[in-house]
Amino acid sequence: MADHGFTTTFAASRTAAMAAVLAATIGLAAASWVVAVWQMHGMDMGVATRLGSFASFITVWVVMMAAMMLPTAAPAVLRRAQATGGGRAVPLFIGSYLAVWALVGAAVYALYRPHGSVAAGVVVIAAGMYEFTPLKRHFRRRCRDSVRSGFQFGLCCAGSSIGLMAMLVALGIMSVTWMSVIAVLVLAQKLLPAKTAIDLPLALAIAGLGALIVITPSLVPGLSPPM
Repeated sequence: MADHGFTTTFAASRTAAMAAVLAATIGLAAASWVVAVWQMHGMDMGVATRLGSFASFITVWVVMMAAMMLPTAAPAVLRRAQATGGGRAVPLFIGSYLAVWALVGAAVYALYRPHGSVAAGVVVIAAGMYEFTPLKRHFRRRCRDSVRSGFQFGLCCAGSSIGLMAMLVALGIMSVTWMSVIAVLVLAQKLLPAKTAIDLPLALAIAGLGALIVITPSLVPGLSPPM
């Protein structure tokens, strides 16, 4: 009886710890959304958006990634907490995960330039095509595997989501609207099983959006700076 009581208490304690880890992860993501929306206010100029200084951009970018990506990382965070027997490893896991996205942000800052609608459309078409590739499927599958470090998990997730993130950069890197759309797509792809009936129409829709932007950009709101 004593052993049974100890087992029940231990299981309840472990469940409570996992619930706390999940709540903390989602809470951090929610707080990041609030901060990101505040930071990005007035910065969206569509395809003509300028990034400002590296320090200011990378700060906004990391907060954006925390808002968009932490909900999708919650299952991996829980697996890591369970594997280590508690939440002590979670801050390092999340920190190293976000470090990968900070590196992606540094690359974006180095490569990004204000551009026209044709360039944006071409990038979006390429993002749609990337959804068809074996590389995309590989990284998406790896995002569901158990990993030992947030950095490794971040590399897999960056590989899976890089096409969608390129869309965000091309369409409006400081657009809360496009940020929200991409966040929903990333969340769906991370949490839902890969199915051709869903993934194929999505990829075609992304490529179609890119073609529309190239042919008739005026039909896609938010590409040009607000008057």
